[in-house]
Amino acid sequence: MSSNLAAKLRVGTKKAHTMAENVGFVKCFLKGVVEKNSYRKLVANFYFIYSAMEEEMEKHRNHPIVSKIYFPELNRKHTLEQDLTYYYGYNWREQIKLSSAGEAYVQRIREISAQEPELLIAHSYTRYLGDLSGGQILKGIAQTAMNLSDGQGTAFYEFADISDEKGFKAKYRQALDEMPIDDTTGDRIVEEANAAFGVNMKMFQELEGNLIKAIGVMLYNTLTRKRARGSTELATAE
Repeated sequence: MSSNLAAKLRVGTKKAHTMAENVGFVKCFLKGVVEKNSYRKLVANFYFIYSAMEEEMEKHRNHPIVSKIYFPELNRKHTLEQDLTYYYGYNWREQIKLSSAGEAYVQRIREISAQEPELLIAHSYTRYLGDLSGGQILKGIAQTAMNLSDGQGTAFYEFADISDEKGFKAKYRQALDEMPIDDTTGDRIVEEANAAFGVNMKMFQELEGNLIKAIGVMLYNTLTRKRARGSTELATAE
């Protein structure tokens, strides 16, 4: 008997997915405007979030439902550690801190793990399938925008233990569909996935101030870099 959870999640989170992609920070990223300081703060937040998620998934690896999508090859904590070393240096642990939206995200993961562990599926789906689906595109954008050499600061997008990403996503969706759950639990998982998109959006929105300021500085520098003969000078010379 199929739970059709993969289709339910895809359809049920479509609106939230579109809203998340329309947050200014994400729109700028997709258009190739990425500022290193804002981006490294996002990587720092991701480190805390994925660490919490992976720790809680590990705790429930034998859970009758959560175990179905327990795939350690998806884990991102170690890749985020590599990226943080690149962006902050070897003492990155002393420098990074969790933002308020990031803190709410981590708390939510801990809370559901303790009370309704099957809802961890929603967080796994929202983050990992997104990382697998758009990872290579986002990696390319980040490399170009921040002028990174291959492999520098983009380990997060590399799934070294997954050779066939398309095949793996099909396997993951099949595991969702084979979940031994009723409709009520399925609806709760979809609801939690929408909440996960919501906390991701808040996290991106927090970074917008830094990005807007950086874009302003970049534009200002572009406009003032080369001193041309201004219109007032021309008018005086005539």
